[in-house]
Amino acid sequence: METPNRILHTVVASLAAAAFFIFTACTAAPQADIYTTTATADRLFDHTRQALESRSRDTLPAITIDTASRLQPVYGFGAAITGSTCYNLLRMGEADRDSLLRECFGPDRMAFSFIRISIGASDFSLDEYTCCDRPGIEFFELHEYDRRDLIPVLKRILEINPAVKIVASPWSCPRWMKIGYDNDRPFESWTDGRLNPMYYDDYAEYFVLWIAEMEAAGIPVYAVTVQNEPLNRGNSMSLYMGWEQQRDFIRDHLGPAFERNGIDTKIWIFDHNYNYDNIADQQDYPLRILADTAAARYIAGSAWHNYGGRVETLDRIHDACPDKEIFFTEASIGTWNYDFGKCLVNDFASIFLGTLNRWGRGVTLWNLLLDEKGAPNRPKGCRTCYGAIEISSESYDYASLVRKSHYYDIAHCSKVIAPGAVRLASASECGEAIASAAFANPDGSYALVAANLSESERSVEITGTGRYLTLTLPPRSIVSAKW
Repeated sequence: METPNRILHTVVASLAAAAFFIFTACTAAPQADIYTTTATADRLFDHTRQALESRSRDTLPAITIDTASRLQPVYGFGAAITGSTCYNLLRMGEADRDSLLRECFGPDRMAFSFIRISIGASDFSLDEYTCCDRPGIEFFELHEYDRRDLIPVLKRILEINPAVKIVASPWSCPRWMKIGYDNDRPFESWTDGRLNPMYYDDYAEYFVLWIAEMEAAGIPVYAVTVQNEPLNRGNSMSLYMGWEQQRDFIRDHLGPAFERNGIDTKIWIFDHNYNYDNIADQQDYPLRILADTAAARYIAGSAWHNYGGRVETLDRIHDACPDKEIFFTEASIGTWNYDFGKCLVNDFASIFLGTLNRWGRGVTLWNLLLDEKGAPNRPKGCRTCYGAIEISSESYDYASLVRKSHYYDIAHCSKVIAPGAVRLASASECGEAIASAAFANPDGSYALVAANLSESERSVEITGTGRYLTLTLPPRSIVSAKW
């Protein structure tokens, strides 16, 4: 039997140990979570932790964050959930599919927070269709593929991460609403054609009905673009819509229809390339629409792709209309350009950092999941595209997944920059070798994302947030930090 003194000694020792543990925990230097992916793929989202320091080293080039200079909010990052993506997901076993969706969208995993879907079919669907292929808007209904494939996938994503936002885009209006590109005759092809002005009201009602059906299914729609790639006449499903037609449709039909029906889904215009496909009378497409104040009152901002031109176009857009949002909605990788290292670093610098540092509020890339053949896809659509993730069409299992460069580009932002974060002004002494952007998250944490564009290792000191963080960026790498 233990004596009272021995018991007392044991209690005192235990209390002392607990006090020491608490003191150590409270006085330990705060840590930053750091994620690194290299062009050589020897480090793939490699996670390390590093202590923040109370004093500057004064020997490294600095990136100084101005926490008082708060710029644009950030909505999120992610990829397109196309019909093809849904097909591949639903070919997986339930447990494997859930593992992949949790990996991508789980708030404690990669935390993808924004997705893009099509209104009707796209060039990555199982067929060409809209939600009203029988003439007459009274025959509107969601297509069976969307009810069977798209909605269940979206509902599961929202169960995993209710903060995910959705932007939706049509590839074409119903064919019965079309006329020829250069004439007023009915146009029966899915490819090309124009929206017949006599159906502007019906097409506005089409958007209203689609949003209502999606919300009734538990899928809130954060934003729509009026037309995917409105200057592209050659896609498997396409509709040419010049800036004047898009202006008139929004000003006189779509905007008022949203207003009448109490719809707060945002309208983003354009949704195409930086160079306006080199069409002379379509240059400055969004600015021409926004010059009309009656149309501009319904428009939240503009959406962008990078298949032509340069990201610097966004400087002109923001300077002219600083109150309007900018969002990057589509870029792809494929047989024409894919090199893991080059795409990883260059796309991160140009698409993610290039957009964010030009007042962009987020990025979605094209096709979350395709098979090793870039399928399913459609004739006249992209048949050489890769998904952000590739799956084997022989096994459709989780073990077969190949995470390509776009997966890591998305994850490096979504993991550390939360929805509702605000970009902070920053000044860099790193020259052109390091591109970066800094953010304040809603929970009070800070984030920095950076790309080392050089062929040599670079170390930088992050200052301005009350502590100092030294980051070492391997050659040709992307790095994210949160603290």
